[in-house]
Amino acid sequence: MYMPKTESFEQHSAAYDEWFEKNHAVYAAELEVIRQLLPSAEAKGVEVGVGSGRFAAPLGIKIGVEPSEKMAALARKRGIRVVPGTAEDLPFPDNSFDFVLMVTTLCFVDDVAQSFREAFRVLKSEGCVIIGFVDKESPLGRQYAQRGEKSKFYREASFYSAPDVLKSLEEAGFKTMEIKQTLISEVGPQIILSGFGEGAFVAIKGAKKSGE
Repeated sequence: MYMPKTESFEQHSAAYDEWFEKNHAVYAAELEVIRQLLPSAEAKGVEVGVGSGRFAAPLGIKIGVEPSEKMAALARKRGIRVVPGTAEDLPFPDNSFDFVLMVTTLCFVDDVAQSFREAFRVLKSEGCVIIGFVDKESPLGRQYAQRGEKSKFYREASFYSAPDVLKSLEEAGFKTMEIKQTLISEVGPQIILSGFGEGAFVAIKGAKKSGE
């Protein structure tokens, strides 16, 4: 039985949602990285850990999974159909979606390997998973880890490096298609580069292998 880390989000849902207004440049950069990795507009996707819908809504994703009811209520106001659930036990049949999106969700799941196996299961053949996360090895990632106990949201979080995520995706059966990064402190927040190692926010796109 997986226990979602929802307490902070239930108590501080409004504060979480306001962060995107207060940090618009960072939000815009993260949103653009994800947008560049999405399949065609006709593709059917789901965001796992949809939160308040700040990514799903502008990206045209109509379905989300979210364990926090107060966060789900905010997403529903943005037009998202939210289903209660966790990344480790997705409430959908096999082969349901063209893509699965997880943005800053990985650090809150109980079991990364199981979460990726579930994403693999609900994807159609040739579907893809897109994982957006704060790289543990970046200055921002180290800052979050050091100050986690004082944060409303990150005191229960576990951060991962890009190699960690790549390894877990491979073990779940995905092959890496593309990696992008942004929030590169030396060159401005909205520069987007390929690969990882320079940006605090990394997005990895992994493909479900044909016939699997």
